[in-house]
Amino acid sequence: MLIRNTNWQSQQVPRHYRNVCIMKFMSNLDNNWTFLHVNDSHMGTPRSYRFRPAINKRWAAIRQQMLDINADLVLHGGDLTRDGDTHEFEYEQARDDLAAFECPVHIIPGNMDVGNKHTDRNGAKKRWDPLGLGWYDPDLNMTAARLELFTQYFGPIQWSWVHRNVRFTGFYAAVAGSGLPQEEDFWRFIEQLPQLTQSEPTKHHVAVMHYWPFMESPNEPAWDLTDLEQYDNWYFSIDPPHRQKLWHLLQQSNVEILFCGHVHTGRSMQLVDGIRVYRTQAAGNTSQLAERWEDADTRFGFQCCDVTTDGINVQFVLGNDQCEEFDTFGPLGHPPVEERDYQVATQQPSLTPDH
Repeated sequence: MLIRNTNWQSQQVPRHYRNVCIMKFMSNLDNNWTFLHVNDSHMGTPRSYRFRPAINKRWAAIRQQMLDINADLVLHGGDLTRDGDTHEFEYEQARDDLAAFECPVHIIPGNMDVGNKHTDRNGAKKRWDPLGLGWYDPDLNMTAARLELFTQYFGPIQWSWVHRNVRFTGFYAAVAGSGLPQEEDFWRFIEQLPQLTQSEPTKHHVAVMHYWPFMESPNEPAWDLTDLEQYDNWYFSIDPPHRQKLWHLLQQSNVEILFCGHVHTGRSMQLVDGIRVYRTQAAGNTSQLAERWEDADTRFGFQCCDVTTDGINVQFVLGNDQCEEFDTFGPLGHPPVEERDYQVATQQPSLTPDH
């Protein structure tokens, strides 16, 4: 509500009515606030066996844009690092980088931070093998030790709390099916979420995960990673039956908005079972699978979310630096540790893998 004429006396408005209007106006101002969501910043280092300066440059611009917004809080949806799963130094670098925010930053891990979802089979990599970038998928399985190390730097890998009548929930669903101690913790957390939301009801519920819960639909089949045509679907989404169980619990928990990254390609918001699913653009790393969808958005940016009395408005904010690649060195994909050449590092001392 805009007050165009504050000369109350000239309008002969009763004093008690003026006070009520002013109180309502100020209350509306208090109820309007902003939070930010970002993912896949993938900050790397020239001390590594590979480095893409363009990723850091794009992320630096986006981080500054976010710092310039008077936000209550920031949600980071994972993949803070380029190779944090083997370089603890990248945890330190990302933590120091995010320390610039004066507001709280709430973080979940991504696969490049802690490792991939578990498998005991190697997959067929149609898009990668012709480039000589094949890898052995079981080698990429996340470990309990790496998940624990991540928590030491960034806090719990799952959380749920309330701020200004909005519940925020974050988790790393890729632990489902791993058999790690963190999987038991994950399911205990998710299974208690409906009861938690009922005992402490809020106007909105926003959830953040890294992997896409599904490619197109919660009821799509289990993807076969050994099939050339299905590998990417397997790589980027959560497997059944964990997917369906998770989705059901999110519905029971009255989740209104779900953010997910990982693919680095934005798509139009999809309303599924009453949940607004935002498959979001990356903050630094290059888009993947964009050729599949007409609505694919390969730009770099973040989400600005304005909370008003009318709801939560999610807007994509274009990063100020959409630079092309430059001065890149080292391989893509997931090269085995024993095949990495740290002598190519352009900044010394070069890193060494943690394991």
